[in-house]
Amino acid sequence: MEMGFISLFVFFLLSSFSTSSAEISGKVGINYGQLGNNLPSPSRSVELIKSLKAKRVKIYDSNPEILTALKNTNLQVSIMVPNEIITNISSNQSLADQWVHTNVVPFYPETLIRYIMVGNEVTSSTDNKTWFNIVPAMRRIKYALKTHKITKIKVGTTSAMDVLSSSFPPSNGTFRSDISESVMKPLLQFLNRTKSFFFLDVYPYFPWSSDPININLDYALFESKNLTVTDPNTGLVYHNLFDQMVDAIIFAMKRLGYPDIRIWIAETGWPNGGDLDQIGANIHNAAIYNRNVVKKITAKPPVGTPARPGSILPSFIFALYNENQKTGPGTERHFGLLHPNGKKVYQIDLSGETPESEFKALPPATNNSPFKGKIWCVVAKGANKTDLGSALSYACSQGNKTCNPVRPGGRCFYPNSLIRHASFAFSSYWAQFRKTGGSCYFNGLATQTSMDPSYGSCKFPSVTL
Repeated sequence: MEMGFISLFVFFLLSSFSTSSAEISGKVGINYGQLGNNLPSPSRSVELIKSLKAKRVKIYDSNPEILTALKNTNLQVSIMVPNEIITNISSNQSLADQWVHTNVVPFYPETLIRYIMVGNEVTSSTDNKTWFNIVPAMRRIKYALKTHKITKIKVGTTSAMDVLSSSFPPSNGTFRSDISESVMKPLLQFLNRTKSFFFLDVYPYFPWSSDPININLDYALFESKNLTVTDPNTGLVYHNLFDQMVDAIIFAMKRLGYPDIRIWIAETGWPNGGDLDQIGANIHNAAIYNRNVVKKITAKPPVGTPARPGSILPSFIFALYNENQKTGPGTERHFGLLHPNGKKVYQIDLSGETPESEFKALPPATNNSPFKGKIWCVVAKGANKTDLGSALSYACSQGNKTCNPVRPGGRCFYPNSLIRHASFAFSSYWAQFRKTGGSCYFNGLATQTSMDPSYGSCKFPSVTL
């Protein structure tokens, strides 16, 4: 009887451990960005997050309204120390204590804050002074948590794939020489000592879209049935680009003497829309990619990656909403699972429990091949006229004779319309500067079009793809 009880007790412990491990592997979270002027309230957003069956949420600050809305929801939460204050916190324990006292203590533990990111992709910025302050700031935040007797929060920082100078084959993964010893090694030491995670942003969309001829789309979408890539140094076989990218980081960490630090996917996703010159950004591909990510992360038992088979790989999908105030190319404003009105861009269940057969058919992908033809950059619908005047002035101040045709006496001066003049200026600017990084954005005032806006003798400059 006693032996039976002990055996039963051991079985219960093992079962609990197994369930706990599987539970971690099955928890897919969502990144809740706030760069939009038309987004639902925090309380409504929390309801929408729960409707997606997310188990965790990451925000890019410590918004008190959001943290209040997340109280008693059972959603695990990641908050962030802004990049701008890292340097100050790195040298001032009082500031770190104050930050924790203001942004953690009032909400914890009712709000399940479990992770604090000290900065977001800091090493991707050109401000290299901040790079060297990341780890000192992390140490101070960790100490501040300890001072407040908070022990269940992991401290980390997020990194993009550009921390690597070499990523192919994965076994050649190597951190950039400008950060390897001075930034990454101290970071890995900290993560190892505190049993935290290497928080990684992984976007197969970007390497695929920059080289769609040599990288197979199905391989990037987890849809490849027969195509594999074998690492010649290790013999490891890869069936998708995601695993390849993650393992490159694992090998880079191993190269610095830290082979066992756990990976956490801080961001991954696929754009559901974009500009005319952005290949493969569509609802079909976004749904396929994100559903397959969920399938991979929630697999039981965990599948891991070729370099770490069976390992747990917790993840946050990017992002909750399409955010209309994000800057840059159109894809930046089209990563959401939801429209700002709360409607799903496509059906998805972050718990992985809904069979794909229950999802409605997706619209066909129409831009998986590069756009061919001419594109113009014109004023977007609803553009603010006051802002438009400033943008027009800026565009005209750049380049060589950018706006001569819309000046008095020029062939495009009439009709004397702010919108026509600005559209010409935007097209002229973009035609000159696209190859050197210029974008058709102008703080949301501009959009791309394949319809020629030229009229009469007024010919608008264009970009030819």
